Amino acid sequence: QVQLVESGGGLVQAGDSLRLSCAASGRTFSRYAMGWFRQAPGKERRIVAAINWNGGSTYYTHSVEGRFTMSRDNAKNTVYLQMNSLKPEDTAVYYCAADTTSVTLRLRVGVDDYDYWGQGTQVTVFS
Repeated sequence: QVQLVESGGGLVQAGDSLRLSCAASGRTFSRYAMGWFRQAPGKERRIVAAINWNGGSTYYTHSVEGRFTMSRDNAKNTVYLQMNSLKPEDTAVYYCAADTTSVTLRLRVGVDDYDYWGQGTQVTVFS
């Protein structure tokens, strides 16, 4: 079992920054990949970023490349999502998720690839 708790969401103006955190507990955190997803009202949940077990490999969806940075601190069992130059279209509930079953070195990006999820944190960006 893995428990995930997100924090750091809020209401910000376009152009501002936020840093989301996700604290993990349970199974050995450093053994699995992690992802950040987001879901806007009326839309499907989609990948934002993913990171492998040691932080050496990352993936970003095209719309956030160059603005968002995902990182992890295995000593603190925590992943982060630094979000800069926020836009109104970044408004969504952001979820962190753990991929504990992957047998490949390639980062996975599908919702169904991740087996543990946090409760989500709201990010609202106004213009």
